[in-house]
Amino acid sequence: MSFLPIKEGGISMKPSAEGFLLLDSSFKTIYASPGAIEILTYPETHKKTDFSEEYLSRRIQSLLLKAPSSPKSGFVTDFKSGKRRYTCRAFSLNSHSRDSDDQPSVALLLERSRRLSLDTFQMAEQFHLTQRERETVEYLMQGLTSKEIAARMNISPNTVKAFLRLIMVKMGASTRSGIIGKIFAEGN
Repeated sequence: MSFLPIKEGGISMKPSAEGFLLLDSSFKTIYASPGAIEILTYPETHKKTDFSEEYLSRRIQSLLLKAPSSPKSGFVTDFKSGKRRYTCRAFSLNSHSRDSDDQPSVALLLERSRRLSLDTFQMAEQFHLTQRERETVEYLMQGLTSKEIAARMNISPNTVKAFLRLIMVKMGASTRSGIIGKIFAEGN
């Protein structure tokens, strides 16, 4: 495996905004960027100078797998490291060689979630919003129109309107501004 140990003065001790992992077909780490190591090992980052492959593997299983006891369950889309929220995007890599055991099978991109003044993840859980509904709310809170939200999410404006109607029902709001009002009321 190839990853850099975290050393005092070498890498920032604060959680990184992004990281990259390359895993083989059995989900063992082939490569971990310094940012990924920081994200996965926080808050222990400041206590150790390097991390074993075993430790990193356990952190990947506990934070990133939907069901740690069943690796085939897939990866989570959101997770928390310290007090920060991150998104995890998994990409399956196809091997064109006959000996696919030595070839990487999954690339993971870890990115810090856009953090608003309140925890939208907690709000989404409270109102049972889906990932796409939560994303719609985040764009709505940025003041975007339905067309602008649709362009960012790569969906039609009518789908955005459908998401907004579902969000209104779930949150007990009757307008777009009512959604934002509910969010701020719940955030206090």
